[in-house]
Amino acid sequence: MTASTPIAESNAPKPIHTDDAGLIAGAISLPAPAGDLPGYRAHPASGGPFPLVLVIQEIFGVHEHIRDVVRRFAHRGYYALAPDLFVRQGDPSHLRTVDEFRALAGRVPDRQVLSDLDASVAFAEASGKADVRKAAAVGFCWGGRITWLYAAHNPALKAAVAWYGRLTGDRTEAQPKHPIDVASALQAPVLGLYAGQDQGIPLPTVTAMQEALRTASETNSAPGAAHAEIRVYPDVPHAFYADYRPSYRPEAAADAWQRQLDWLARHGVA
Repeated sequence: MTASTPIAESNAPKPIHTDDAGLIAGAISLPAPAGDLPGYRAHPASGGPFPLVLVIQEIFGVHEHIRDVVRRFAHRGYYALAPDLFVRQGDPSHLRTVDEFRALAGRVPDRQVLSDLDASVAFAEASGKADVRKAAAVGFCWGGRITWLYAAHNPALKAAVAWYGRLTGDRTEAQPKHPIDVASALQAPVLGLYAGQDQGIPLPTVTAMQEALRTASETNSAPGAAHAEIRVYPDVPHAFYADYRPSYRPEAAADAWQRQLDWLARHGVA
């Protein structure tokens, strides 16, 4: 395994590479309550401050695809930051099977993750290059679930985009709540991007989340719920945006990426 391919798959496509021309990009270390946290950030080399996008990792960690996504946002004029949210429990770059990644993720407490994301916002603000009044969170897979939780946690967030994040499941000490449990507490509007052929996130759970959002909207229980949306791409599998995996579907990925950019702009993160 390498940093660019978390799980080697012989039929995987050639990953997209986004260069850092015109950007300041690279590894960083940011202070957090539980100790310094590594991460990766990128933003335009001149100008600013720029709207902030927190890029929340897949289960595979802050590997090359996630770093590439950070650079994609930076080329769009954002200050993008992906903190390494697993580092306190282990190093995913040494793992080789999906079960190993899942075991590591299961040890990471949600409360720790939310605190580290708060610290990431503070780091970005202190840099002088990020406008945290225009802040968003975008997460993929494991990070998609976290994105929903963070949208309920941080009232300063303007918008969020959850790419095929799990919506419900077993509740544990580390993960006591899931997105469906916080629909009535969303502080920021979330765009959910989901796959109709996702074997790990059955469509009935997506429908249940849509109903929970509808109920929360009708009761005016949270400002974000009324404006949240879920888009399902019926013919694509889980991880359809992951251009380094066989699951990649270019047409759906391009459409969802543009919807994401439009969503951020619509809610003042542009």
